[in-house]
Amino acid sequence: MQADQQADERARNADSNARSDAGSGTRGGANSDVRSNAANAGSGARSDARDESLDADSGVRGDAASAGSDADSDVGSDADDAGSDARSDAGDGGLDADSHVRGDVGGVGAGARAEAGEESVARDVVRAALLESGGLVRAIGSGRRRGAEAPEYQRVELRYVDLKGVRHLQVTEYDERQAHTRNAGPAAVDAVVDELLAAPYGNWHVETTAETLRLRYTKKGKSLLHRQAEQHEQETSHDRTKQRMLDPAAPFLIELGISDHRGRVKPSRQSKYKQIDEFCKLLLPAVEDALAAGRIESGRPLQVVDLGCGNAYLTLAAYHLLTATGYDVRMTGIDRTPAARERNTQRVTALGWQDHLRFVDATIAEAELDTRPDVVLALHACDTATDDALARAVGWEAPLILAAPCCHHDIQKQLKNVEPPAPYALLTRYGIVRERFADVLTDSLRAAVLRQVGYRVEVVQFVDSEHTPRNLLLRAARTGATAGPEVRAEYEALTGEWHVEPRLATLVLAPNREAVL
Repeated sequence: MQADQQADERARNADSNARSDAGSGTRGGANSDVRSNAANAGSGARSDARDESLDADSGVRGDAASAGSDADSDVGSDADDAGSDARSDAGDGGLDADSHVRGDVGGVGAGARAEAGEESVARDVVRAALLESGGLVRAIGSGRRRGAEAPEYQRVELRYVDLKGVRHLQVTEYDERQAHTRNAGPAAVDAVVDELLAAPYGNWHVETTAETLRLRYTKKGKSLLHRQAEQHEQETSHDRTKQRMLDPAAPFLIELGISDHRGRVKPSRQSKYKQIDEFCKLLLPAVEDALAAGRIESGRPLQVVDLGCGNAYLTLAAYHLLTATGYDVRMTGIDRTPAARERNTQRVTALGWQDHLRFVDATIAEAELDTRPDVVLALHACDTATDDALARAVGWEAPLILAAPCCHHDIQKQLKNVEPPAPYALLTRYGIVRERFADVLTDSLRAAVLRQVGYRVEVVQFVDSEHTPRNLLLRAARTGATAGPEVRAEYEALTGEWHVEPRLATLVLAPNREAVL
């Protein structure tokens, strides 16, 4: 009994010492050793008073406790190390990622600031030229920037004029029908210039007494400024000769016989001169707009074709205008009249333009070109020849088309043989009325067909009727933007009511083609 009490006392002391050591030891192997020693000590103390079987059982328990403690220690230690490494890696990775993000954001911001700075510099250069009352000869804003709303006016022209001894900035703004002119006094000039530069024009052409500036906005919105040293004479008289696109003294007009040897338009050729001059007033801003919108690729020669060119009045005028504006042009005239083609070739050679302007013997329908044209022109191609010209332009996917139709016999003949829808019989009862109605119907249907094959279309008057009764112009810009089914439905309703089939539709409309605007 006394031996048992002494054994119990020794066990309690050993267990107390083990707990004390465990409290002061570190986590892991030290804790394991403490628990193992405590278990072994307790076991040994109890074995003094018990038999061998109890000693063996105590030893087994001691070994098991020790082994379990060692396993716990290894697992806990590995977990602590892994957690520490993971936290360290996560911290380093987070810092590295954050550093890269900050660097990338900083780079993007720097690039944006650089582009904004370049645009500001280009704009400031043009602004300074526009404000120079003693140096600005003329400035033209035209086209629109890609992705922006169209300006209120299609085109704006600026020059300085003297009114009652005070210099004013004269601003002439053009819409589809007329010109609107206003004069800004010295106190208002800055505000007017800032207002115009803020408008989303895609191009600015500025001439000063010392240089020519061309500011163009790309399809990505970047500004490109080109400067060329050129001398121009400033004219500030308010009652000056009306501004013209084509100088009557231009050598090609003298070569064509439109102007005399003194550079004056011949009285008998005034109407022809007016037609091509007004046509060119619509051509130049349309080309600049197509370039600004990215429909025509910049940085390469501008490819232009004139279908059914005849005596090449428009061919030479367009080539002269575009090259004088600064474009590198490759021009082709298509016609089947041998005498006219030979005469045109001689004129081009006399002007020194033969390297970049040529004439091809072919019909409009069969003409083949080495390079797809950027601009297709057709001035007064008779009857369905205009449809052939439009169809070729569509087939080439030409970015820009300008066509002034001539006579409209095809639809007029069809109207003679159909019963008009009620109550419109009066429109076809009288010959002259039927003829004029056929003109309007034909051009309306042509515009509707072009809308269905990917073009935005405008029908405008390009010259007064006193110069030619055939004074409508179809101006079409290829967009490819999909439109709703109402585009085709509207077209089919009109042709179905009047039982007509336009020539252009038979050439370009597939039966199940998707309507596009």
